[in-house]
Parts: sequence; C-alpha cells; structure tokens
Amino acid sequence: MKIPISYSLRNLWTRRMTTLMTVAGMALVVFVFAATLMLTDGLQKTLVETGSPDNVVVIRKGSQSEVQSGIERLQASIITGQPEIAIGSDGSRMIAREMVVLINLPKRGSNKPANVVIRGIDSHSLALRPQVKLIEGRMPRAGSAEIIAGSSVARRFQGTGIGEHLRFGMREWTVVGIFEAGTTGFNSEVWGDADQLMQAFRRPVYSSLLFRLSDVGSFSKLKERLEGDPRLTVEAKLEPRFYLDQSEVMAKFLRILGITLTLIFSLGAIIGAMITMYAAVANRVSEIGTLRAIGFQRSSIMIAFLSEALLLGLLGGITGLAAASFMQLITISTMNWQTFSELAFSFSLTPATIIQSLGFSLVMGFTGGFIPAVRASRMSIVDALRGS
Repeated sequence: MKIPISYSLRNLWTRRMTTLMTVAGMALVVFVFAATLMLTDGLQKTLVETGSPDNVVVIRKGSQSEVQSGIERLQASIITGQPEIAIGSDGSRMIAREMVVLINLPKRGSNKPANVVIRGIDSHSLALRPQVKLIEGRMPRAGSAEIIAGSSVARRFQGTGIGEHLRFGMREWTVVGIFEAGTTGFNSEVWGDADQLMQAFRRPVYSSLLFRLSDVGSFSKLKERLEGDPRLTVEAKLEPRFYLDQSEVMAKFLRILGITLTLIFSLGAIIGAMITMYAAVANRVSEIGTLRAIGFQRSSIMIAFLSEALLLGLLGGITGLAAASFMQLITISTMNWQTFSELAFSFSLTPATIIQSLGFSLVMGFTGGFIPAVRASRMSIVDALRGS
C-alpha cells in the first residue's frame, strides 16, 4: 500500500511554523541562485541582441575588442569590394566603417567617473542596426561636431542630454539626439560622425567594419578568404557571435561567484531541512509504528517522508523564484571587462533559469530529507509502537 500525498501535506500544515522557517531558508538560497543566473542571462542577452544574424564584424586579428583594433583605409577598401556584401536600396554596398574609443564621463548626481564608448559612424551604420531608433531630436549632420547619445547614457551621465555639450578630443560636441536600442548594448554608447571623430582623436585607422551579407550561407567562404589574405590581417565574425564573445569573461565570473555563494547558503538550507525532518520523525514515532502495523511497507514510509522533504524544497523554490522575478524591474550597470566601458543591462528570467532553480530546490529538499526518511523506514514495529 502507498501512503497518499495528502498525508504529507497534512503533516506539513500541522507543523506550520517549522515548515515556514525551512521554506524561508530554502527560498533565500533559490533567490540567490536564480538572481545569479538571471544576471548572467541579462548580460548575455544584452550583448547578443546587440548583433544581427546577417551582419559581420571585421576587426584586426588578435584584437579582443573594437577598442584594441585598427583597420587601415586600404584594407577597408579591399573588404568593401567583396561580392558577398549586400547592396542597399541606394545601390551602394551595405558596409559601415566605424571608429570606437573610450572617454571618461562623470555620472549625474554622484559625479563618479566611468568609461563610455564613443562610436564614429557613417551613412550605413543606422541601416545596419534596425533595432536602433531615434526617439528625440535628430541625427548628427555629416562633417559636424554633433553627436547622439543612447538612452541609458543620457539618463546616467552629465552632458549627454539633448542640447547639452561634451568636451573631448580637443573639441566641443553638441548632443542633438537621443536614440533607443531596446535591450542592446548600444544604449550605453555615444555616436557621432566617424571622420570628425577620427580627426579629433588623431586616429588614421578605423576600429572595425560592419557589413550585411546578401546570403548568410556565404559567411564561411568569405571568412576564409578575408582571414587568409596576407594584405588584411583581420578576422571576421557574425555579429551575434562577436558580442557573445565580449560577454564571456564577465559571465564566467558571475557564474563562479553565484555558484560559490549558493553552495555556501545551500549547506545551511539542507541542514535546516534535515533538522525539520528529524524532528518530524521524532514526534511521530508511534504514528510510524501504527502505519507499519496496519500493513504499510518500509518503502512507503520512506517515500512519505521524502515527499514531505521534496514539498518543502518545492515550496522554497517557488517562493524564491517569485521573489527573484521582481529583479527584472531593476536595471544595473557594470564594467564590460572586454572593452572596459560601462554597460547597462537588466536581469532576465528565462525558462531554463526557472527549471534549474526548481530542480536545485528539489535537490536541497531530497538531500535534507533522505537520511531522516531512511531512519523512519527502518524503525521496528515494536519499538515504534512503544514510542521509544
């Protein structure tokens, strides 16, 4: 015979205070575990969605980021002539020659400085990034000292609001527009005319080239040709892959930190679950003897107590996830360790995080309840009925 699940539920309800404390401890652990996964997923989502699947980024071979890269004008001309590059509505090739540098800006309110990406763009840059929309003001005029700021930068840094001025590269720049780029990393950048920015920073080379493929299937052949050309010394990556690589160092650090904290906290939660289940066994010795006497097998007793422990874990997991879900309302900023610039992103709750968090809570419940369940199932009928 099997003991019904209602038996386990009723026993948890009878010990409401103990159950609540155990669930709270497990919920805290699941909250930390889920928040860490959400933080990592949010970071990678922000960077991966920065790229379009049919776009290719070309940087100097060996460079870890656009800031470290340099592509000469002759090399850019050779790449522009590649037949795989899509043709735009105006009949020109869909390629943008861009320059990327870092400048230091003070934050609004705190006056604390942080690095911000300055991107020099050309006529095709906006068309190659359909997720970027101008929400206020206008685009900068070619050949002028005008710039536009990402919405995240405009909110957080001094001098980046529309109509305000920034001084860098020995020139004063006027912010004439604000753009929104969804959840992408472009929100943390400032854009201006590439030629003007190159002159201001005295840079004779581009940082990167961005172009759209007419056929994504031709990428492998194009990549092999570009990287094998001794005149170029470049490497080509699909844009989502390029930005995913930018997140690897930070994402790995967050995972290691989160798993370490979770393991430390989970030990306490498992011990709490074990104490709760041991107390349940000690308080129900006679009840266990009665169940054995009326025909329930040892395995049924063990399953009943394990079910209670798993229910504790599940309740803790659901509670912790519910609390962690509110973290999606928060936007945080951190330094992108690949570019050393500040990047704003949000927590992201994915189905994989939900499954992993609930699975982890069930593992905690099982680990904490296994030994007490085995002890309950091994009680002899006579000793249990005597209450010893």
